[in-house]
Amino acid sequence: MSDEFRSHGAALDDEGLENALDLAKVSAAQLWAVLAVETSGNGYFSDRRPKILFERHVFSRLTHQMFDAQHPDISSKTPGNYGATGDHQYDRLNQAIRLNRNAALQSASWGLGQTMGFNYTTTGSADVEAMVKRMVMSENEQLLCTVGELIGSGSVAALRAKDWANFARRYNGPNYAINNYDLRLSAAYQKFSYGGTPDLRIRMAQAYLTYLGWHPGPIDGIVGKQTRDAMNLFQAKEGLDLTTVLDDQTLERLRSNILALPL
Repeated sequence: MSDEFRSHGAALDDEGLENALDLAKVSAAQLWAVLAVETSGNGYFSDRRPKILFERHVFSRLTHQMFDAQHPDISSKTPGNYGATGDHQYDRLNQAIRLNRNAALQSASWGLGQTMGFNYTTTGSADVEAMVKRMVMSENEQLLCTVGELIGSGSVAALRAKDWANFARRYNGPNYAINNYDLRLSAAYQKFSYGGTPDLRIRMAQAYLTYLGWHPGPIDGIVGKQTRDAMNLFQAKEGLDLTTVLDDQTLERLRSNILALPL
């Protein structure tokens, strides 16, 4: 069934990453630390809809508590009641859309960097509808939105300085320490600094294998047994040579299969 939030789920590529790094003026390790903590470094659910988290307290604030009494599950002064990820978040979003579309879109965090909809101006978008379309389009656009928000909010200065506590406070709010955001950011940065950042070709293949139902494991840009097994199963189905490394023919066939999927 068609869904306005579903796309082909175009994965981040070299051009998209370089554009973001040039704008943010940070290292790849610094930027990946943010993405890893916010979304485990992946901007789409397996059904090719952007990762979102619906915030009922934001919806309540934007609608002046109009729906709190009748719809406390999606509109309340108190944060929480998130429930499961994936479909459930879109169920909550769509329920809110039926009440107030503009407020609903602004009340979810979107994509790779989990940019809040109400921050659409800092992403360089004319309105929240335009921002959401960019989030749906590709991870390249998701990352540009994230960087725009980092720059517009001023939090990029703390990121450049690797001042993780200050960055977490500005990006995740004053209660950041409850979820150890600063410690997790610091640990992720150390990991990417010394272990290297994700291989974008491998990461792209993992994303597309996931969309196609081949279960390659985490979308982390690292080839492990699970990724290799999924790739080989796909190659066998497509009549391609089985390889131990990702070749151009396999990646192109994955792309073509994704483009053939219904939206």
